[in-house]
Amino acid sequence: MSIKGAHSACNEPTDGETLLLDRLRKAVGSKHVLTEGTALAGALSEERGLYKGNALALVRPANVEQVSEVVRLCYETGVSIVPQGGNTGLVGGGVPNGGIVLSTGRLNKIFDIDRVNATITAGSGCILAEIQQAADDAGALFPLSLASEGSCQIGGNLATNAGGTAVLRYGNTRDLVLGIEAVLPDGRILSDLNGLRKNNMGYDLKNLLIGSEGTLGVITAVVLKLFPKPVQRMTALAACTDSQAALDFYGMMRTKNADILSAFEFINRFALQTVLDHGGGSDPFGDIHPCYCLIELSSINPDDELRSRLEATLTEAFETGAVLDAVIGASETQNEALWQLRERIAESQKFEGASIKHDVSLPVSKLAEFIEEAVAACLDHVPNVRPCYFGHFGDGNLHFNFTRPKDMSDADFLAEYASVNRIVHDIVNRMSGSISAEHGIGRTKREDLHRYKDPVAIEVMRQIKSALDPKGLMNPGKVL
Repeated sequence: MSIKGAHSACNEPTDGETLLLDRLRKAVGSKHVLTEGTALAGALSEERGLYKGNALALVRPANVEQVSEVVRLCYETGVSIVPQGGNTGLVGGGVPNGGIVLSTGRLNKIFDIDRVNATITAGSGCILAEIQQAADDAGALFPLSLASEGSCQIGGNLATNAGGTAVLRYGNTRDLVLGIEAVLPDGRILSDLNGLRKNNMGYDLKNLLIGSEGTLGVITAVVLKLFPKPVQRMTALAACTDSQAALDFYGMMRTKNADILSAFEFINRFALQTVLDHGGGSDPFGDIHPCYCLIELSSINPDDELRSRLEATLTEAFETGAVLDAVIGASETQNEALWQLRERIAESQKFEGASIKHDVSLPVSKLAEFIEEAVAACLDHVPNVRPCYFGHFGDGNLHFNFTRPKDMSDADFLAEYASVNRIVHDIVNRMSGSISAEHGIGRTKREDLHRYKDPVAIEVMRQIKSALDPKGLMNPGKVL
């Protein structure tokens, strides 16, 4: 019996589906197998509303054994599974097309905090902010930080190898993981919850699952690295003439302050203006500038002179012309206000109309060249389009977006999505960059992955997928 992806939300379950639902209810409890209602409806679309799917049911197992049983039952009956965490993804990777949605929300226990080993072991359904808080309560730091940290789950962070604002100093999610537990597509449990910094016992399977977007299994628990908690931080916003000046300023900051530089974010004027225009704060400067750099320095040493080091570097940047003006936060409240100018860009951009978005990364040395060329090319294609770009300059990741011209309808602008996408991604590819920096591939970038990635790499990925998931049941239609 095979009923893979056959269910439509408008159809009555078949006999085979009804039998499967009964077995799922027995495995996890009736109230955790949802076939209707707002919870199921919420699991069928992604945050931006660009994709909407259908599913036989939303299933909410409470532990790894229940996950294993759910996956085994689906494997036996040929029913597809979409693992879903906080459903905060931006590329349609968590939207189902039939089958079941397996929610990890009940896998939300923090099992252990080892202060000496500097690790925290947590279920994949733990909210990222809760892990941050648990680490803080233990006198440590878990540095992964995203705009969606109040709702995204750590399992989803692993599944997409999330980035965020602290990659410059601490690395991507992949760099923060020591051990992993997952249920494979046939229901077997892969148990590798170790806290080892060195472990060369064969293939590193955890790194196969990290970034796989639920296509190779269901991550159920993880061992994460903790770091010493900074005892002081300094935040500043610097105004620059253009992206090349900002890149020059980054070079100065890295050279002078690499040991204390935690974040270096870049914001163009339009991106900042959207925040200011839609209730996100006030402009720290009296004059309008083309672009801005948000810098954070932090230290675990109370004797480090963060302010004097920051001021010394800013003085040098003023003298070279890389920086035009700067403000330094004088308190945690002011630090947070400066960060909010960065964090509110995505939500503020929505008020300006339709947008075409890209999540790209490039060699840091090519960021300014890319911005100049890609902006010019897109303006040539769509006159008066409004570039809205910002991101993690220190690790080469840009959220390179365009908001529709004021005199153009949303529909007409979105009709240019494919052509604008191709213009931007062709330039990224030519400059040895990546079309997906931290959001994943999902549905949105599946065709582009095949266009730009090495064909041999694609074939190896297919072979891995086939070996682990021969029936193609895990998050079908995503990535490959």
